[in-house]
Amino acid sequence: MIRFCKKCLQPDTRPNISFDQFGVCPPCNYSEVVKNINWEERRYLLGDIVDFAKKSNHSGYDCIIGVSGGKDSTRQAIFVKEELKLNPLLVSLNYPPEQMTHRGAHNISNMIDHGFDTITIGPSPLIWKKLMREGFIKYGNWAKSTELSLFSSVPRLAVAYQIPLILWGENPALTLGEQGSKSDTYEGGQMKHGNTLAGGKFDWLLIDDIKSNEILQYRYPSDEEMEKAGLRIIYLGYFMNNWTKLDNGVFAALRGLRIRSDHPSDIGDIIGVDSLDEDWVVLNQMIKYYKFGFGKVTEIVSEEMRYRGMSRSEAIELVKRYDGTCSDANIESFCDFIEISKEYFWQIVDGFVNKDLFEKVNGKWRPKFEIQ
Repeated sequence: MIRFCKKCLQPDTRPNISFDQFGVCPPCNYSEVVKNINWEERRYLLGDIVDFAKKSNHSGYDCIIGVSGGKDSTRQAIFVKEELKLNPLLVSLNYPPEQMTHRGAHNISNMIDHGFDTITIGPSPLIWKKLMREGFIKYGNWAKSTELSLFSSVPRLAVAYQIPLILWGENPALTLGEQGSKSDTYEGGQMKHGNTLAGGKFDWLLIDDIKSNEILQYRYPSDEEMEKAGLRIIYLGYFMNNWTKLDNGVFAALRGLRIRSDHPSDIGDIIGVDSLDEDWVVLNQMIKYYKFGFGKVTEIVSEEMRYRGMSRSEAIELVKRYDGTCSDANIESFCDFIEISKEYFWQIVDGFVNKDLFEKVNGKWRPKFEIQ
């Protein structure tokens, strides 16, 4: 059964997480560290990174940032430009037109309108769709391939444009507790953390006569390429106070970001500031809930408990009501896109449900565990 963090609702079923001897998760421990951080001292460290960027500028750009136009990337890009006085090149990996929302198109345009040079990358929609379908059927995760492309696009461009400094937002070890990442530093190393890039095997992408040269945008640079380019990867969130979903959402909304207006029961989200450029991530959050017993709402309320004092009883009620929810319309549009029936969709999902955590009651999956 699930064991929950003593200070928030983070479950021990999250992949790669480990609680301490007091039953507390890494993000909760880090939230205590944040209270005593000397931000001026961290800003001094950041000064060394700024100097490195300017001294290593051989292309006209000081650094490169992967962006979606969402809350985090908007805050990062504006901070880099206005506070650090660097000239960044932004890289945006575009979804196919059938997947990208009007909201997402507005948000990336809004970011560009703030005065940034931006390169947009659009992998072949036909291959994109095939790999999404394969990822969903084989792994219960349609984003398995698209995340490869997302995380690979930035270092690939950095190598090609000879820009040695890559800036990402959050360190997953600090904000989510993924122990596959370095938890005590702002340096990202080779960035091969978590479930997305670990292992680096791409054989499963070569389906339906897809050739190796057709999945270049899904291939992370080799260690040799990274070392030859002298790439340095930095987590900016390490240097920025109040790095939370809500704080970043407010910051970006005040600068033109459009957020969601959907009801929480349709999107499994209570603040509507995540994954604004497409809607099927909601569906993936639902499947994650069935696999591990937690979804987006658990992550949101846990962060609110750490930084804004949300009560445990209020958090539990919100998780019970909205975690893992997804509208039928969302599921239907996804099925139409990858060309499967709704019945086949649920057949696949049912195969990935953790039967230790859920049981079927009147045709619907219900949790067997109690959130405590």
